[in-house]
Amino acid sequence: MSLSTLTKPWEAMSYGFLDGSAKRELRRKMLKSVAVPGCQMPYASREVPMARGWGTGGLQVSLTLVNPQTRVKVIDQGADDSVNAASIRRFIARVAGTPTTMDTLEADLIQSRHRIPEEILREDQVLVLQVPNPEPLRPVQPNMSIARQMHADADYGRMWLQLYEQIVRSGRVMQGASYPSLVNGRHVMTPSPIPRWDVPKLHMAKHLTILSAGREKRIFAVPPFTRVEPLVFSDVPYKVEEHGDLTCNRSGTKGFFMNEIPQDD
Repeated sequence: MSLSTLTKPWEAMSYGFLDGSAKRELRRKMLKSVAVPGCQMPYASREVPMARGWGTGGLQVSLTLVNPQTRVKVIDQGADDSVNAASIRRFIARVAGTPTTMDTLEADLIQSRHRIPEEILREDQVLVLQVPNPEPLRPVQPNMSIARQMHADADYGRMWLQLYEQIVRSGRVMQGASYPSLVNGRHVMTPSPIPRWDVPKLHMAKHLTILSAGREKRIFAVPPFTRVEPLVFSDVPYKVEEHGDLTCNRSGTKGFFMNEIPQDD
């Protein structure tokens, strides 16, 4: 046996950019988060060539899950052509050699920021959501040690009080994006900054959803066919954005969530 047989050719980077130990840790944490739906799992967020807060958590999950046959789609607020989505998509294709697509139904792995695709995802698809703030209790309990104890005790009274105060002051729940939701009847999570329109899509969905916050070093998941119920009072029903009667100026479609695009005129 010689030294050359114990070494391998030099490579600029590992496959998928992350090293083997980082991928193994992420896979363990993803399995734990699937086993306990909605529960935040800590992990050692690695450095990637992207600023914190711009999708580093979702990128690390995507790099861990991809293989050369995985078709990847990346969207930012529903758009494939935004700077953030295009940069992440090119980076994944470069370091993993994966084919990319802009068709939701052709993709095997979909990484998204602030939106869930309008198409109904299949059982063999994985949705990765970027999460800037994974802690739903932060507005009512800034001390994270106490907030984690509250999760352990299922003590969500302060969140109910916050929603009640919004109804008393404004006549309706003012919470827009990141609407707190109860997962599998146990843990309350913040489903990333998706609009209220998208929250019902997580309820009993066929696909696996993984939510990752790189800056906060937290990962949690919604497994397939899991109950996701927004926190609502029995006499105040959950309401989504009133976009059902709007028509898209470009495609002419109706019945979907609409983005307002400012025009010069």
